[in-house]
Amino acid sequence: MNPIAIKRINRALAYLCLIVASAFFITPFIWLLSTSLKPLTQIFTFPPEWIPHPILWSNYSRAVEYIPFWTYLKNTAIITIASTLGVIISCPLVAYSFAKLEYRGRGLLFFVTLAVMMIPGQVTMIPLFLLFTKLGWVGTALPLIVPQFFGVPIYIFLLRQFFMGLPDALREAARLDGASEFRIYLQIMFPLAKSAVLAVALFQFMGSWTDSWAPCSI
Repeated sequence: MNPIAIKRINRALAYLCLIVASAFFITPFIWLLSTSLKPLTQIFTFPPEWIPHPILWSNYSRAVEYIPFWTYLKNTAIITIASTLGVIISCPLVAYSFAKLEYRGRGLLFFVTLAVMMIPGQVTMIPLFLLFTKLGWVGTALPLIVPQFFGVPIYIFLLRQFFMGLPDALREAARLDGASEFRIYLQIMFPLAKSAVLAVALFQFMGSWTDSWAPCSI
């Protein structure tokens, strides 16, 4: 068998494996779509029916009217965007200081940051609730947004590791040109770390978006 035929066979086998693998991922989505269009009597039938009859497009309008959907969507969008923005502003700045700046107590502060990561959320739940009660934030979106502007330990740790991999020669060259430390961070280091920052922003966005926020004061 000539090499060209072998190459075509290998490519066909690769495509076949990809098609089979994709079927495992797309099947739940197809079942979800099919179920959303079924009458209630067909949802739990056995054997399952993949094609609903009749197709009830009205299920979507009923679902939107059953709960204050647009209020939930608005709250989720506001909280998600604001908290993601807070993470993008605070975490890279703190991570850069831990990675590149020399100052007294840096090691201790980084140790405290790592220690906070090890505290279970159940331990801080009641103290945080009491704090937000004193501030009058209970029933508002502020507890879900404001803390993100003060940094998230796990994101700070991840970004610090990335900043440590950037060469110090870039900072030294910029400093020789008269750039301040904040300008070095904003115009040189932050753009170089945009891939890591985007990854952190994606984690925060997905973590916040997958929650459903009930109506609250925003």
